[in-house]
Amino acid sequence: MNMKINHIILSALAILAVSCGTRKAEQFQALPFPDVAPPGMLETVQDRAAYMVEHWWDRITEEDRAYPCDTILVSGVSKDVVEQKFANWVDVMSIVDYRTASKAVVRLYDRAVKCERRDTSSNVFETFTHLMEKYLYDPNSPLRNEDLYGPYAERLAGCEFIDEGKKVAYSYDARMSALNRVGTMATDFRFEDKSGRVRRLHDIKADHVILFFSNPGCEACMEIINALKNTPQVSSLVSSGKVAVLNIYIDEDLEAWRSYMPIYPDEWYNGFDPDFVIRTDILYNVRAIPSLYLLDKDKTVLMKDAVTDRVLNYLANIN
Repeated sequence: MNMKINHIILSALAILAVSCGTRKAEQFQALPFPDVAPPGMLETVQDRAAYMVEHWWDRITEEDRAYPCDTILVSGVSKDVVEQKFANWVDVMSIVDYRTASKAVVRLYDRAVKCERRDTSSNVFETFTHLMEKYLYDPNSPLRNEDLYGPYAERLAGCEFIDEGKKVAYSYDARMSALNRVGTMATDFRFEDKSGRVRRLHDIKADHVILFFSNPGCEACMEIINALKNTPQVSSLVSSGKVAVLNIYIDEDLEAWRSYMPIYPDEWYNGFDPDFVIRTDILYNVRAIPSLYLLDKDKTVLMKDAVTDRVLNYLANIN
C-alpha cells in the first residue's frame, strides 16, 4: 500500500500544473490538472498522504483561477481527468484516519459551494456532487465509503443549490450513512438459526466477526462464500474459533433460505432475522446484497460494507 501511495504522490509531484492566476485563458483548450505538492518537510508517507488529501483540490477551486468555460470541463480541466483524480484521491483517503478524510470531504464541499456562487459555469459543484455519489455511495463502487459520503450528503441537505425534493433525499442518505460507522459499536440484533435457536450478534465470542448479509441464489454472494471457504488463512481462523462468520438473511422467503443450508459451512453462524427489523427498522443500511462488515471482539466496526478482498487481506495479516 505504501508503494502505491508513494507512486500517486510522486506522480502528482511530476505533473505540477501552471497556475492561470487572474489572467484569462488565451486559447479554448483544456488545462492540465493543477496538482498540489506536499511540503518537503513532510517525510513520512502518512504525513504526505494527509497533506495531499486535504489540499488535493485547492488549486482547481482557488478564487482567482481563470479557465475556459465548457460543459465538458471542470474549472477548465477535462471531466475525465477530474474523475480519475477523484478516484485517486479516494484511494489515498483509505490510508489516512477518518477525521482527516472527513475534514477533507467537508473542505471540498465548502470550496465547491464557493465556486458555484462565483461562477456556475465552472461545473465544480455539479461535478463533485455527482462524483461523491458515484464513488462513495453507489453500492457497486469498489471505492464506496458511506462514512465519507455522509458528511457531504448532510451538507447537501441544507444547500442553497439543491431543490427541496433532493434535500429530503440527501438528509435520508446522511442519516443512513451514519448507521454503524467505522469505530462505533455495531448495532445488536436477534437472529434465528436453522434449528430454531435464537441468538444475538453481541453474544458471539471471537476475536473478529465477519457479518455477512446474503441471499440464496445470489451469484455475488456465492463468490464471497467461496472466497471465505477457500482462503486457507481465513478458513483456519474460522476453524480455530478466532474468527466467526455470521451469515444473515434479512428477507422473508425462508424456504429458499433453508434450501441453501448445505452450501453454508457448518462452522458459520447461519441465521435469519425473525423479527424483520434489520431492514424494516433500518438497523443497518443494507442497500445491496451482498454486504460485508468486519467487527472486532467488542463488536466495534472495523470495516463497513467492505470489498471482499479488503476483508481477506486484513484477516491474512492478523496473528
